[in-house]
Amino acid sequence: MAAKPEVQGSGLDTVKMVLALLMLAGGIVAYYYFDEYGTLYRVLGLLAITFASVGVMLTTELGRSTWVFLREARTEVRKMVWPTRAETIQTTLAVFVMVLVMGIFLWLLDMFLGWGVRFFIA
Repeated sequence: MAAKPEVQGSGLDTVKMVLALLMLAGGIVAYYYFDEYGTLYRVLGLLAITFASVGVMLTTELGRSTWVFLREARTEVRKMVWPTRAETIQTTLAVFVMVLVMGIFLWLLDMFLGWGVRFFIA
């Protein structure tokens, strides 16, 4: 995989990121400030501010690179081969059996070591 050079954002990108964070913080404060209004209106307002804040964030270089990363990650997830239901059940049962076997083994080991220590101390 070729290494991608990091692109330095401009000063305007920093201002946009700060603006996006301030918008989000202002939306959260407004949600609690206007508690006399219905929850539906406050949630809709918070969602609108959140979408606006994300929109401002996506206009920055960091936002664009994050969006590209998320798209590529989604593409990679689609390429994955997921196990069938039968394989999942078999693997889960194998894990449960091994946990049970190891639990019994460690319990017996602890019991015999405790018996040995009591034998030598007493």
